[in-house]
Amino acid sequence: MHQSMWTYAWDILDLGFDTVLGELRDRAGLNCISLASSYHAGRFLQPRSPKRKAYFPEDGTIYFHPTPGRWEGLAIQPKLAKVIHEGGDVLRELVRRRDAGSLEVSCWTVCLHNTRLGMLHPGAVTRNVFGDPNYYSLCPSNPDARAYVCALVEDLTHSYKPGLVELESPSFMGFAHEFHHEKDGVGLTAEDDFALSLCFCDSCLARASKAGVDAEAARRTVAQWIVEACEREAPNPRFPDFPAGRIETFRPFPAVYEYLLWRSEPVTSLIAEIKARAHPSSRVVLIDFAEGWLGGCDLTEIGKICDGALLCIYGLSPEGSAAIIKKGRAALGPEKFLGAGFRLFNGEVGGADGLRDRINACIESGANGLNFYNYGLIPAPRLDWIRSAVGAPTPSQVLKRQLAPHDDIARR
Repeated sequence: MHQSMWTYAWDILDLGFDTVLGELRDRAGLNCISLASSYHAGRFLQPRSPKRKAYFPEDGTIYFHPTPGRWEGLAIQPKLAKVIHEGGDVLRELVRRRDAGSLEVSCWTVCLHNTRLGMLHPGAVTRNVFGDPNYYSLCPSNPDARAYVCALVEDLTHSYKPGLVELESPSFMGFAHEFHHEKDGVGLTAEDDFALSLCFCDSCLARASKAGVDAEAARRTVAQWIVEACEREAPNPRFPDFPAGRIETFRPFPAVYEYLLWRSEPVTSLIAEIKARAHPSSRVVLIDFAEGWLGGCDLTEIGKICDGALLCIYGLSPEGSAAIIKKGRAALGPEKFLGAGFRLFNGEVGGADGLRDRINACIESGANGLNFYNYGLIPAPRLDWIRSAVGAPTPSQVLKRQLAPHDDIARR
């Protein structure tokens, strides 16, 4: 079974390849490392690093050396992270070690979530009903954004040949984003946030119109909802069953309903193109959450054109985790990869026993892969939770088992 941990290149450079790979294999009992190959900005507490306790990565950079010829003529170009330029090609070394018998390598690849590129290319970002740009989110309908993401995965897989590529954010992002000092004095409801996340950029309008969808009628209705939300004295949900009712919630509003049904098309077709251009030795899967439809992800359709999905079940109970995985397996079918993603933050999984309960529930419900978040963000003792939960033998137990037959012979 695929068992991996999401990891940043800067943690490997701070702690060293031997330490990181040794801990993932021997302490956590894992067989793969999921390296962030493209990533966004943030501020990260660094409990493991011997060099720093807080880190601000560059925004919207890649963590592998691009091949210039694969990017020739594209409007949107990648930027190599300074930490890789100065510290060396981490991914290349991981692949070299994999080929020599170390851990398998997966590439955790952030696709359209990129504020740096959004600011440089405002014509390629998502825009709400009023035309306001979401600079942190390139649009899956935009031709330049699509070309960028496809080239990203094509270059990555043909140059490095990871066993797996995990696609994060090849879809539409929400309005609430944890952007710098976000302010909301209105008290937006979940449905308000969703309405503000709907993209009506020129690319979406043109693509929807070509599909026979009246996007302008949908835009007018959604705009009115947002205006009303901004004028009310206190939050008052229009749709009490949102988001549980999913797209069916909007059936009484035909134009909006049709637009939401169409909205999965640019996401599915983008993933299909990514898969078609990836090296055939690299499997391509989607990273998603339980309510992926909010971002335009139709897991059933996506499962038909890529190799599966990795569903993040952060903060859920064993029963809640099992329910998500069962739905995922039903959508993907029995043959596709289906991973369960766990976040080992304080209070989320209930220690080793709680993690074990969640893992067992997911495996029994159809998961055939496990991912854990995140190597550099958690204290080292939590790696022991993983080994205890997945049941991997410790190195001493392996040695004891190897010696056991010889001990039997000696006793005879």
